[in-house]
Amino acid sequence: MTRIVKIDKDNIDEEVIQEMSQIIRRNGTVVFPTETVYGLGANALSDEAVAKIFAAKGRPSDNPLIVHVSNMAQLDTIVEVIPETAKILIDKFWPGPLTLLFKKKRVISDMITGGLDTVAVRMPSSKIALKLIEACDLPVAAPSANISGKPSPTSAEHVIKDLKGRVDAIIDGGDCEFGLESTVIDVLNETPMILRPGSITLEEIAKTINTVIYDPAMSHDTLIAKSPGQKYIHYAPKGEVYLYIGLACNITNAINETASKFINESKKVLILGTEENILSYKEGIILNLGARTNPMEISSNLFSMLRKADELKADIILVEGIDEEGLGVAIMNRLKKASGGRIIRCGDPL
Repeated sequence: MTRIVKIDKDNIDEEVIQEMSQIIRRNGTVVFPTETVYGLGANALSDEAVAKIFAAKGRPSDNPLIVHVSNMAQLDTIVEVIPETAKILIDKFWPGPLTLLFKKKRVISDMITGGLDTVAVRMPSSKIALKLIEACDLPVAAPSANISGKPSPTSAEHVIKDLKGRVDAIIDGGDCEFGLESTVIDVLNETPMILRPGSITLEEIAKTINTVIYDPAMSHDTLIAKSPGQKYIHYAPKGEVYLYIGLACNITNAINETASKFINESKKVLILGTEENILSYKEGIILNLGARTNPMEISSNLFSMLRKADELKADIILVEGIDEEGLGVAIMNRLKKASGGRIIRCGDPL
């Protein structure tokens, strides 16, 4: 049986936080909100607890987990050394949606790291998450709180649909702010490398440490995943997702043609379009992702819209791509994963 409790992030009930922390300390599982998405938390120092995460999500065992801490003392207990680059990024972006890759201490088992000698760690800025981890007084492993492969949850309602009956407790703390998982950076190499793009962009990071690059394997299913989100089809609804890339006018024409084709085949078609082009679509169920000029709006809507496609039982989801710059890189990364390679290029920009 799963206990569901509500917590107001602006008026946190300390007694409920203590109750939830005791579940984690007893090697149970608690879902909690972060500023990115909801996380499925368990004691990062217990293989018994971590195994429950993989069982609840149906997650492949070679897909590493992110460990969450509430203070630097907790970080020191689980990593061998904090490189200078990491210290600079921590000072700038923690607490916040940035995950760093460190050499792990033996206290962190291979179960968390997928057999690697590195561990991904972040300090969330969500008040509820920080309070919970602090009350646990131990690092908390917490991947996104969804069935593996499905869109990440940005509300308690999403979590309840996926994990009720599979976890011990769910904290309903309202909707998440960013709607995309954290940016993951490998700071162990001479040149820091983004393994997974997120809410903190390459441009923001470059202002802090000057040089940072994307992992060349970021858009591919790598044989060995160094970071969550690098392997397998992720973020996918039940229907087939087709992602359209290119000039906006070419995209809308191509989507309209494809929608008509599938509708003639008696398929239920859903279109995810941007605000600027939403009136250009003629058939199917049409949902507004947000403005192309406001990628933060699109990122916060994205996973909810993909889940809406499931609620509406869409067979086909046709998605309008956006420019891959700034936050658009992270948005398109998630959409490419959701499409499983069904990417249609509609002419190159002039």
